[in-house]
Amino acid sequence: MSNFDRNYAATSRGVGTDRAVAIDQGLRAYMLRVYNTMAMGVALTGAVAWLTFQMAGGDAIQRTPRGIVGVTPFGQLILSFPGQIVLFVALLGLVWFVSARIDRLQAATALTVFMVFSALFGLLLSSVFVVYTGVSITRTFFISATAFGALSLYGYTTKRDLSPIGSFLIMGVWGIFLAGLVNIYFQNSMLQFMISAIGVLCFAGLTAYDTQRIKEMYDVNDDGTIAGRKAVMGALSLYLDFINLFQFLLYFLGDRR
Repeated sequence: MSNFDRNYAATSRGVGTDRAVAIDQGLRAYMLRVYNTMAMGVALTGAVAWLTFQMAGGDAIQRTPRGIVGVTPFGQLILSFPGQIVLFVALLGLVWFVSARIDRLQAATALTVFMVFSALFGLLLSSVFVVYTGVSITRTFFISATAFGALSLYGYTTKRDLSPIGSFLIMGVWGIFLAGLVNIYFQNSMLQFMISAIGVLCFAGLTAYDTQRIKEMYDVNDDGTIAGRKAVMGALSLYLDFINLFQFLLYFLGDRR
């Protein structure tokens, strides 16, 4: 519906033109809702990550050859390897829940689950404050936001069909995931470099692809509930693209503590 032919509309004695204008206005409102929902999720994740780091010990936390010291009991729970695994599994479970039940959820419920997901991701992401300086994290965030904005704008405006590269990029993400699991055991710096480089490329491409896909999901005939569900699912996709792009860029741009 988002690809409505405006030239045809212009020749239809105003009726088609009115419909094209309605579609354009509806599409803009829909995409704005997606971006606003995504932005709320990112903001919540950042706030929870910073607060969690402060509650875990803040600047008193030090990384030593024997491990991390200066961590509070709460920090030991959240920043420990078992704690990180539990949070990761919980996040996967929420993604599965939303994806499997989105057709039966009310828009408000889907939005609530998305916010819970964003908060949990903030708990998981708090570990970056232990590894990198706050200044470099902030710098990388704004670089990621700029790159994300440009890539999403390209996906929104391009006439090229990005679906062929979408499947390839999703396969690349699964490859990154499996390689990351392997590298938890080997702790190989060269493999981590390759994972991060490929990760930046994959999620840069997915940002454009997902934006185009979300745009094409729009239907002027959707009621408020369906449009709300689509907005949440679109926001979740773009949220994951941005967060992963940020994390992989942080490997290259972040200054270690």
